[in-house]
Amino acid sequence: MRALAIAATGMSAQQMRVEVISNNLSNMSTTGYNARRAEFADLHYQQIARAGTINAANGAVLPTGVQLGLGVRPSAISMQLSQGALSATGGDLDVAIEGAGYLEVTLPSGEAAYTRDGGLKRTGEGQIVNSDGFPLTPDITIPAEARSVSINAEGEVYAYFQDGAEGQLLGQLTLSNFTNAKGLEAIGGNLFLETEASGPALPGAPGQDGLGTLRQGYLEDSSVDAVREITELIEAQRGYELNAKVITAVDQMLAATTQVR
Repeated sequence: MRALAIAATGMSAQQMRVEVISNNLSNMSTTGYNARRAEFADLHYQQIARAGTINAANGAVLPTGVQLGLGVRPSAISMQLSQGALSATGGDLDVAIEGAGYLEVTLPSGEAAYTRDGGLKRTGEGQIVNSDGFPLTPDITIPAEARSVSINAEGEVYAYFQDGAEGQLLGQLTLSNFTNAKGLEAIGGNLFLETEASGPALPGAPGQDGLGTLRQGYLEDSSVDAVREITELIEAQRGYELNAKVITAVDQMLAATTQVR
């Protein structure tokens, strides 16, 4: 009764699908979050009669053979790279990325991490950091006497002072892109690490080399579509129930076999 093991793989797959959907729904309000999708592939097959072999009875070639599938396995949990809607916040250090690219921050270990969460803050020394206190790369410090800060679409950061009409250029925010952004490793906190699958970071100025631009006073919303997630949740629940029914049916078949007299 291979159906027991096959149905068990189906239940496990649908359980993983529900877990991915649950994570998406829990991040509906997470800034810059991209929805994930569970992807599956069929398991290997048992070749009972291989296609193309000669039928011993009359010498004819079997056109299809007999291949018995042994279930399903997870192949990937893929990040859906789609632009989230922009919400106005009015914050002078809130920046949304319109298009491709990630802001770079420096972790306490010295390693670079990347994020689309543009909810920036400044420390008591005026250094621009992310919500967890990790400094941006390149490092930019806002003078204590600055009365306002302006960030243009190209990432140039200007500070304005009480005694001057012209802004002082403090530096320029850069963005980094990747050949395969889906290959980034998520580490939580809206942060990603570079991997061999993603390829090396390709930094540049916003608006150049295919990178997006920045919009001050906005944040990028999560790209999770609640209606789609609920629809997939219902599908996963039904798939789980159907696989469970297969196990029940096989159990009844086995019971009938043991009762044969």
